Amino acid sequence: MTTMKAPTLENERVKLTLLDLSNYKHVTAIAQEPNLVQYSPSKIDTPADLKDYVHKAVDGYYHKTEIPFIVFDKKTKSYAGSTRFMNISWKNSVAEIGSTWIGKEFQGSRLNKNMKFLMLRYAFEVLEFDKIEFRLDERNLRSKKAVEKLGATFEGLLRKNILMLDGFKRSTCCYGILKEEWPNIKASVFKEIKGCIDTN
Repeated sequence: MTTMKAPTLENERVKLTLLDLSNYKHVTAIAQEPNLVQYSPSKIDTPADLKDYVHKAVDGYYHKTEIPFIVFDKKTKSYAGSTRFMNISWKNSVAEIGSTWIGKEFQGSRLNKNMKFLMLRYAFEVLEFDKIEFRLDERNLRSKKAVEKLGATFEGLLRKNILMLDGFKRSTCCYGILKEEWPNIKASVFKEIKGCIDTN
């Protein structure tokens, strides 16, 4: 794939649109919530840090290695956070879903499950990727459990491979979903999510 459009991924619960410098201020307050990204090597808790974070995301988009989204929760009619496709390898037909953070009030509300469904369906059915990966801090038990509930397979541990902001060298758990596994996961894990739309 040599070109990349900015998709809008949407269903009755959530709308994902391209994150950029024109809209990121909608999530400034959420980015300042304590411990929101404690297991991430990124810093977003000041307006300057968040702007730099978005600058890097936009740069990744133009270099076709990332597709960053801002998350709008239709149930509460408010912006909830951010997520993205990252480390995209068009040659290998593989991408990672990561850099996901949503405000505390949205956690546990099934918002994230709707987000993941839209992204996985877009990845496998529109972009026709062969694999989607998730990479998580070994200590992040909540996120590990959530990814396992999506039907992702644990593939191994990268030991002490990422330096965190506090100087801690984290180990990273690697999970994956293959294209051939997607139909069964879609039918079982996401069977209650209906009426999803992808708009290019």
